[in-house]
Parts: sequence; structure tokens; C-alpha cells
Amino acid sequence: MSQLINQRLRSESPSVIGPGIVVKGRIHSATDLILDGEMEGELDVANCMLTIGPNGKVSASARAREVVIQGIITGDVETTGTTSIRESGQLFGDVKTGGIVIESGAVLKGKVEIISKPEKGVEAGDGR
Repeated sequence: MSQLINQRLRSESPSVIGPGIVVKGRIHSATDLILDGEMEGELDVANCMLTIGPNGKVSASARAREVVIQGIITGDVETTGTTSIRESGQLFGDVKTGGIVIESGAVLKGKVEIISKPEKGVEAGDGR
């Protein structure tokens, strides 16, 4: 029974990389991730939420279901859901996302591609 409780806690609680922690390499997470430290490399949080905290400094490509940027990220971002750049957030790289929110005061330098799921019965490029 305690194994089930531990598994449930792990799936509901985000992983946290706090201030003062520096990671170089690749991070793959099966849970939501809050990154408020420094990261260089590649972030793969494909089916989860990635939050770059206000102290976060990231030099990496990032893939996630949803991304919230409060700190600085240099690298391309790809989400199936929404990319949100908060007032204190800075993104230097291209974005491929299902939707984007850019608050007043946020910084974005790069191109944005909004991807949408094709409607049923309509093929991509069909023109209907």
C-alpha cells in the first residue's frame, strides 16, 4: 500500500531544481518540473508542465506539454499546449506551440509557429 501512495505522490508533485543548482546535460522528466536553478543542455518534459522559475537560467532546447517562463531561456521551445511568457520572462529562441501568452514586459526574440490539430475529416493542406 505504501508503494501505491509513494507512486501517487510522485505523479502529483512536481520535481524541483532550485536556486543554486546547476545541471549540464539532458533532463527527461515524467512529472511536472519547476526549474529555478541553471540548466544547460536539453529538457524533455513531453507530457508534463515545465516552469522556468524567476531565478531560472536555461540554455537548452525544451519540449513539454505546457511551458511557463518567468526566468530566462535561450533555446527553442516546443509544446503541444500553451507557452506562457510572464512579465519577468525572457525567451531567446523559436517557439512551436499550440498557443502562446506573452505578458506585458516579457521578452521574446525568435519566431513563433502556432500548431493546431486538423479537424476530423479535413486533411492538412486540403484547403477546406
